[in-house]
Amino acid sequence: MDAEALDAAAKLVPRAFLTTANDAQDSRAKVFRILLEQRKLPADGWSEQLIESFLGELSLMDSNNFPSNCGVGEREARLASGLVSRRHFHLGHGIGRSGDLTEPQPKAAGSSVINRLTNDLALDALRAAGLRTARACFVVPMATGMTVTLCLLTLRHSRPRARYVIWPRIDQKSCFKAIVTAGFEPIVIENELDGDELRTGIDDVQRAIVAKGAENILCVLSTTSCFAPRGIDRLEELGALCRDHSIPHVINNAYGVQSSKCMHEIQQAARTGRVDVVVQSTDKNFMVPVGGAIVAGFDKALVESISKNYPGRASAAPSVDLLITLLALGAEGWKARLQERKRMYTELQQRMMQLAERHGERLLLTRNNPISIGMTLTGRGGDRTELTQIGSMLYTRCVSGTRVIAPGDTKVIAGHQFDGWGAHHSRYPHAYLTAAAAIGITETDVERFIGQLDKVLARRRRDRPPPAAPSPAPAETNGQSAGGASSPVPGAVGQTDGAPPREKKVVIVVGPSGRETNGAASPQPPEKNSKKSVAVTLL
Repeated sequence: MDAEALDAAAKLVPRAFLTTANDAQDSRAKVFRILLEQRKLPADGWSEQLIESFLGELSLMDSNNFPSNCGVGEREARLASGLVSRRHFHLGHGIGRSGDLTEPQPKAAGSSVINRLTNDLALDALRAAGLRTARACFVVPMATGMTVTLCLLTLRHSRPRARYVIWPRIDQKSCFKAIVTAGFEPIVIENELDGDELRTGIDDVQRAIVAKGAENILCVLSTTSCFAPRGIDRLEELGALCRDHSIPHVINNAYGVQSSKCMHEIQQAARTGRVDVVVQSTDKNFMVPVGGAIVAGFDKALVESISKNYPGRASAAPSVDLLITLLALGAEGWKARLQERKRMYTELQQRMMQLAERHGERLLLTRNNPISIGMTLTGRGGDRTELTQIGSMLYTRCVSGTRVIAPGDTKVIAGHQFDGWGAHHSRYPHAYLTAAAAIGITETDVERFIGQLDKVLARRRRDRPPPAAPSPAPAETNGQSAGGASSPVPGAVGQTDGAPPREKKVVIVVGPSGRETNGAASPQPPEKNSKKSVAVTLL
C-alpha cells in the first residue's frame, strides 16, 4: 500500500498494526528489487508464497490484466477457462516477438521481465554447475532435439555451402533426426570399443573432415550425457580438430548440467579448442515439466543470432516453470542437489555391484560416464525375447527408466541403418541393462529398484528350463550279494561316456531276498533300504 492507502486503512484498524504489516510488505519488495537488480540466484530458496506474490505482481503488468484494457487485436491473451488462467498465473501473451525470442513485448511488460530474468538466472545456474565462462544463454520453448535443429539452421547462414554434420554415434533417435530435419546429411562416426566403454573415434572424424572438405561440413555435433556403456565424447580432441579446421562445434549436453564431469569437459574443450553452442534440457536437469531447453555459448553474438532465428512468439510456460524452480532452490539448494546426485551415483553403483555379484554378473567399466551405469546380462542366455522380458517385468513392477539391450537389433532411421541399435555400437559384445543416477533420485528409489531387480533376476533364473539331464544310471549288476556294494554305471544303459542320452523303457523287478529274480511278482514287499539290501534286474 502507498501512504494514502495506509492513512485510509488507519481509520479501520490501529496504525501500529498497519505499520508492522507495511514493514513486512516493504521487506518483500526489497527481496524483489534485489533479484531484479542482481539477476542472480538468491542465496536461499524462496517460499512458495513469496514466489506466487512475485509472479502475481508481474502478471498485473501485462495488458490483459489491466482493469480498463480494451483489446481489439487478433492476439489479446484472452483465456476462456479460469482454470487455464490460474494455471499460468494469468500470463497469456507468451514471450518474444516475431523477430526475436528474447525481445520484449509492448503489451506484456511482466512476461518480458520473466523471460529476461529467467535467462539470467539460468546462466547463473549453468556457471555454478561448472560452465564458468559461458557468456550468454536463453530458454527455448522446445525440447532438446528441436532446439538442436534450430541451432543447425542458424549455423547454415554462416556456412551456406555446408551439407554434412559429423556425428559420433549415440543411439538416441532425436539427435539423429535433428540433423535430418534441418536438411543436412549425417556422417555417422562409429564409436571405438575401449574395454567395456565406447569412446569417440577421433581418427575417423579426422578422415571424414579430409574426405568431405572442411568447408562442406556444417559442424561436429558431439554428446556428453548418454546411456552406458558410451562415455562422454572426447570433447577436447574434437574441439582441437574444430579449431584447426575452422568448423563449428555443437555439443548436445542433454542431461549433462547435473554432472560436474560433463561440465568440466565442456569448459576444457572451450578453453583449449572450440565450442560454439551447448544445448541442454530443462526437464532433465532442473526437474521441470518437459518442453524446454537452454541454448548456451561462449560467444554472445552467436547465441543472440540463434534466438533471433526462432520464428514467431513462443510459450512462456517453460520459462515460468524454470523461474519458479530456480527461485525455490536458490543457489545453495541448487548446489546441494548437484552434490546429492553425485552421492547417489556412488550409492547406486555400489548396490548394483553387489547385486551383480549375487547373480553371476558384473558392472560394465565405464569411467567416462558419470550418470548411467550398465550391468551385464550374460547369464540370462542369448535369446532376445528372454532378455527384453526383464525390462518388461521391471516396468510392470513400477520400475521405470531401465534399458535392457540385447545384441542383434537393427533400426533404420531416415534411410540410415544402425546395426546393434541401442548399444551405440554395431557389435557390442555384451547384453546388459542400464540405470541412471539422475538429479532428484533418492535412496528410496535405489532401494526399490535393487529389490525389484533382484526378484526379477531370481525369477527368470527359476523359470528358465534346466538343461536336459541323462537318464538315471542303474546299479551295476555284477552278481554281488545283498550285503555287497554296487558301483554306479558312468552313463545310461546302451550309451558310451559323452554320448547323448537315449530314451529306453526299463522294467525293474525287485526281489525280497536280495537275489536277482526272473521278473515274477514277489509275494512280499522289498526292504526299505533298497540300495543296500536288494538287487535290481534290468529286463
